[in-house]
Amino acid sequence: MTATPVSSIVADELVSARVQHGPFETHYLESGRGTPVLLVHGSGPGVSGRANWQGLMRSPVAADHRLLAPDVVGFGETRAGEDIELDHDTRVEHLLGFLDALGLDRVDVVGNSMGGALALALAHRYPQRVRRMVLMGTVGIDFPITDGLDRVWGYTPSRDSMAALMRLFAYDQSLVTDELIELRFRATEVGDVQQRYARAFAAPRQRHIEAMALTEDQLRGIDTPTLLVHGRDDQIIPLEATSQRLVGILPAADLVVFGRCGHWTQIERAVDFQRQVAGFFR
Repeated sequence: MTATPVSSIVADELVSARVQHGPFETHYLESGRGTPVLLVHGSGPGVSGRANWQGLMRSPVAADHRLLAPDVVGFGETRAGEDIELDHDTRVEHLLGFLDALGLDRVDVVGNSMGGALALALAHRYPQRVRRMVLMGTVGIDFPITDGLDRVWGYTPSRDSMAALMRLFAYDQSLVTDELIELRFRATEVGDVQQRYARAFAAPRQRHIEAMALTEDQLRGIDTPTLLVHGRDDQIIPLEATSQRLVGILPAADLVVFGRCGHWTQIERAVDFQRQVAGFFR
């Protein structure tokens, strides 16, 4: 795929907001104006809409797109009732309710890792709601859990554990600064964040991959134009077992592979990633 140059217009500052819908009080960030784009983060410990997407939301992509990054239920500052089951189906319905609450009938979606599986589920269950989607290092197809992903979901809080995980995510180890480690570690220490995380991804963890996976027949039924983006050196979600299979199954999919890049395509190859997103959504 040939990248389209990104406009040089600087994006607005991020707006933080909350919206109540059903049993959820969703915290989200917003920037830009234009075509609405739902940004769905992954499942690492301490993750949130801000942690995954603030770079993209401050980029030139926001010049002609309204970028919306909710904290998926179970993560960040989003709140839900105590009796809410923190599973895949709940996350899908949470995002659908978020779109309804904002009056958005049809959106583009960017999904990172777990967020890619949520995007695929939305496109499968509610195809009229998703115009196009970009899936990065995505889950959503069955594969044997990697040691890296098992370590991510089995995280127990400590600075040393967080440092080890951050090094797994990045190919470029210079990105794993003491500041980043401290920021992500502190995010897991707020309120009941870690208790929710441990409950959502309790062992045995292969079942969580299976719960997020669509069958090949279901995937073949998704005709939403899709751009798959993957880091060649991803130690969390293996390229060969996921994106390389998906590009052969999804009817309208392209695949871009970034060399010298791990699981953080939007961070390690930020400018290239932004150009791919902008070009694809145009």
